[in-house]
Amino acid sequence: MKYKRLTKEQFEALHLEFANFLATQSIDKNEWDKLKDEKPNVAEQELDVFSDLIWEGVLTNAHYLEHFSKNYIFLFNCQEKIIQSIVIKSLNQSVDFMQKEGLQWLGDNLFSESVEIHLGKKEYEIERNKALFDLINQGAILSDGQLFLQVHSIIQAK
Repeated sequence: MKYKRLTKEQFEALHLEFANFLATQSIDKNEWDKLKDEKPNVAEQELDVFSDLIWEGVLTNAHYLEHFSKNYIFLFNCQEKIIQSIVIKSLNQSVDFMQKEGLQWLGDNLFSESVEIHLGKKEYEIERNKALFDLINQGAILSDGQLFLQVHSIIQAK
């Protein structure tokens, strides 16, 4: 398995897609039920293959990731060959970017001495989708990129 198995909730949300996936392999509901009972290892392999297919599609289409922690915000622009990053750090330890008030504070103090902003970019050290998957496993979430683009444009205009 290249990534990780989808959760029960994710499988439930994708039940139609999973049924279509099984149908491409000429497995109907009765055969699936029989497979789970008689050959659970094969059924497990089918779940893993489907999970990898879903992850591959999601990661291939991912362009932006965000990771928020108490004093840091990591924003990523995931291009084909390189990944750009914006790292925002609060030097004020009482600020919590995980709370609404912390984000409001950031809006008021973005260019103060209490905030450090670092820009970076690098080529992927491993295959792109695997690198993005690793970031997601560390807590990043998929994003529409609006925050990255807003902060990037503000920094460029400064």
